[in-house]
Amino acid sequence: MGNRLSVFDVLMGLSVALIWGMGVVFAKGAINYFPPILLMALRFAVTSVALVWFVRPPTGQLVKIFFIALISAAIQYSLTFTGLAGIDASVAALVVQLEVPFLVLIGAIALKEKTGLRKWIGIAVAFSGVGLIAGEPKLGAAWLSMLMVVGGAFSWAVGQAMVRSLNGVGAMTVTAWVAIFATPQLLVMSLIFEGNHWDAIQSANWVVWSAVLYLGLIMTVAGYGMWYSLVRRHPVSLVAPFLLMLPVFSVAGGVLFLGERLTVQIMIGGAVVIAGVAFILIERPPKEQTVTGEL
Repeated sequence: MGNRLSVFDVLMGLSVALIWGMGVVFAKGAINYFPPILLMALRFAVTSVALVWFVRPPTGQLVKIFFIALISAAIQYSLTFTGLAGIDASVAALVVQLEVPFLVLIGAIALKEKTGLRKWIGIAVAFSGVGLIAGEPKLGAAWLSMLMVVGGAFSWAVGQAMVRSLNGVGAMTVTAWVAIFATPQLLVMSLIFEGNHWDAIQSANWVVWSAVLYLGLIMTVAGYGMWYSLVRRHPVSLVAPFLLMLPVFSVAGGVLFLGERLTVQIMIGGAVVIAGVAFILIERPPKEQTVTGEL
């Protein structure tokens, strides 16, 4: 692996952060008109169709991937994007950064991994930042939505810990088969918790269908393709800091394209969250932490 990033690598890393960060903005725009879980089902259907032709079935690992998809995709996206419906995209993008602290906590508690003082400080700082955001008076009535986004971050971290049990399965193969399994799982969840599916599909406008294509093709296929290219050629610790730009792009997109307004308290809380995550990521982060921005 190389220890220096070329200009092309830097542009690729920033592009990944931009693509993943804007995914939250696109999704927020769509779920103003469309059931969020159904949107995620369509997203993974697009990803499945795009990737299934290029990967082989991971024989002997399908049962594990089924449950990984259930935890890290179906449950996670149901929670995260249903929560997103009740809060601003910029707030959700900051809160979802708890994926990294949750992953470190699960590694330390369940997998008995060694965690240095710096990471414990980062965890405490990140949670403090989310506490500041949650204390913003204008979010007082949105506590359930905030809690759902936090639950989604935790579910994602559990799923990523489960990925460690897979042996000899390539990253794109996991991405493809998680999408294949997650599509029907999300459809079932949408049928249980959401209604008027056919009416929603018939009345969906260009914003919704653009979001489906963006989330399924650009955010998942292109975003992960570039990210895996970076982590194959460079130490993870060298490219992980690009992920710190993800919430910055989401916040900027929310303000510019959705007309969201940030209060001083949310901006301070967001800065604290990003600082906490930086403490965790920049110092020799595990590989499983490198897919944080995927929503």
